[in-house]
Amino acid sequence: MGIATFTDEYTSPIPPSRIFKASIVDSHNLIPKLLPQAIKSIEITQGDGGAGSIKKINFAEGSPLKYVKYRVDELNEKTFTYGYTLVEGDSLADKLEKITYEVKFEESGNGGSISKVTSKYFTVGDFSLKDEEVKAGKERVLAMYKAVEAFLIQNPDAYV
Repeated sequence: MGIATFTDEYTSPIPPSRIFKASIVDSHNLIPKLLPQAIKSIEITQGDGGAGSIKKINFAEGSPLKYVKYRVDELNEKTFTYGYTLVEGDSLADKLEKITYEVKFEESGNGGSISKVTSKYFTVGDFSLKDEEVKAGKERVLAMYKAVEAFLIQNPDAYV
C-alpha cells in the first residue's frame, strides 16, 4: 500500500463561517440544488451529519461515477474544520483502499477566507495514481466550491 498526499489552497471573498455552513454543514441540501447536472442527491445514510455519520453522494445520469460513500471524521463549526474519508464507491474501484480529506477554512484578512485541503490517497498494492485522475477529482471539488461561492455572493443573507 502506498499513500499519495496532496495539499491545495483556495481563496474566496466569502467569510469562513458562511462558506463552511453552506458547503459543509448543509451540503446535502444545497449542492444538489446548485449542481443538478452533476449531483443527483446527497443522503445522510447513518447518523445526524456530524462525526461518525455516513453520507452517500448519488451522481447524475450520464456521469462516469454512480455514487460514493464517505464517513464524516470531524465536523467542527467553531474552528471551521472538516475531515472525511471516502470509503465506498466508483472512484475507489479496486485500486484505492480509501481517500481521506482534511479541510480547514481560515480568515483571509480581507473579509474572505482561505480553504486549505489535504487529501491522502491510500493505494492498493503497487498501484500508482495518474496525475490526470487526481486533477479530475480536484476539478470536481473546485466546481462545487465555486458554485457555492457564487450562490453566497448572489444571496448575501443566506447562511449568515
